[in-house]
Amino acid sequence: MGQLTATTIQCVRNDVAAWPEDADVPHVNELLRLLGFWRQQMLVNTFLKHHGARVLSGPFAGMAYVGRAAEGALMPRLLGTYESELHPYLEALRQERIDCVIDVGCAEGFYAVGLARMLPDAVIYAYDIAAKARAACADLAERNGVSDRVSIGERFAPEDFERFAGRRALVIMDVEGAETELLRPDLAPALGGMRLIVETHSAAALEALVQRFTATHDIERIDTAGKTCDLPPWLKALGHLDQLLAVWEWRGCPTPWLVMRPKAA
Repeated sequence: MGQLTATTIQCVRNDVAAWPEDADVPHVNELLRLLGFWRQQMLVNTFLKHHGARVLSGPFAGMAYVGRAAEGALMPRLLGTYESELHPYLEALRQERIDCVIDVGCAEGFYAVGLARMLPDAVIYAYDIAAKARAACADLAERNGVSDRVSIGERFAPEDFERFAGRRALVIMDVEGAETELLRPDLAPALGGMRLIVETHSAAALEALVQRFTATHDIERIDTAGKTCDLPPWLKALGHLDQLLAVWEWRGCPTPWLVMRPKAA
């Protein structure tokens, strides 16, 4: 028995032992999520044995990746199904002549490095407040041969967008709820000319951003949808539950994206 399995079993025992007599649906839901995390990691281990740490499909297919994510679900990134709702918009970027990408909340560099590979004429500016994430992103850029076009920074302020005024810039942002603090056209008028893909983490944040950018951008809301992909043979041979868990992105609630394109463009 591996250490992760042993730890998971002990956590299950501890959780159930601590349940009150009136344990309710949230208790069961948290236990289900714990077991889902465990099972998906088992699938990650099998994926790495078959394919190594490399993205299998999608717009970043072939990208050397990591065996351990800085945050979030690793398995769907390796499969290439992660946030597949955005794939058509990412593919369209190939025709947009983007010259720089501002990735705020880059984690280990899935988008920063993936877009550097996909857009060979663009410079990527990747930011994360976590030192481990920045180090992982730098390593990923090096292993994919794009470190000369991936600049990594720590904190990003609203006014920093002004440094990219006049550029054909894409902003991609996943900052776990801080999107309304950073996306301030009143402090950074340059945002009015930038393309944006933003993950929102509350209904209030989504509404606020729509109000802020309606005058300058055409806005499309993208909701999470079911996942389909050509699964590798070993995964096809497993049960349906394993196939569902393989593409599970760990979302505890809806986190719709806003894809915003300048009206002037």
